[in-house]
Amino acid sequence: MHHLKILSTKYLTHDVKQFILKKPDDEDFIYRPGQATYLSINKEGWKDKKRPFTFTSLNSWDHLEFIIKIYEKHDGVTKELANLKPGDELIMHEIYDTISYKGPGVFLAGGNGITPFIAIFRALYASNNMRGVALLYSNKTKEDVVLGDELHKMLGPAYLNVFTRQGVIGFREHHIDRKFLIQNVGRFDMNFYVCGPKKFTEDLNEALVSLGAKPESIYF
Repeated sequence: MHHLKILSTKYLTHDVKQFILKKPDDEDFIYRPGQATYLSINKEGWKDKKRPFTFTSLNSWDHLEFIIKIYEKHDGVTKELANLKPGDELIMHEIYDTISYKGPGVFLAGGNGITPFIAIFRALYASNNMRGVALLYSNKTKEDVVLGDELHKMLGPAYLNVFTRQGVIGFREHHIDRKFLIQNVGRFDMNFYVCGPKKFTEDLNEALVSLGAKPESIYF
């Protein structure tokens, strides 16, 4: 367990907030891209309310970063997180595996399901190892995209945004579904990484298998 002081916060979108935290001084503190931890707020009434969040920073950085979706309509942990300021503290509990990189392939993210992929992309980009990696990223609108400029810088033309409710004249909504995969992926003898809302993940897993992807090559 570590007590982490908040160094800075800012909104990346209207409901997604970045938290920069002081890194533990423990020399044995290590985490890998794709891993997550349980965080709670170091305030009375909140210390035992642990919630899982993925590291978006790299272990080599001198600070920790978490990118968290804020649910203002729920009187829960993320709404309380939104009120925290620099100097406040979070409590970091155990670290665990969520998704790990198994080699080149297509990443499919829905909404804030992008967060487990961010550190993976950052690590691959830092080691000049992005070859064969592509991202299809689904959001309601352009304003919901998290770190779009950085993703474009890292992935270039292998990065495709998909908007489901853009709401502008001439816009046709799109969804990452079986038809979309056929049109934009084409071949399915590769690795697939899927993260997003439960239905998004379940539907894509089913679609990928039906198109010939091997279940053991789908990570979600």
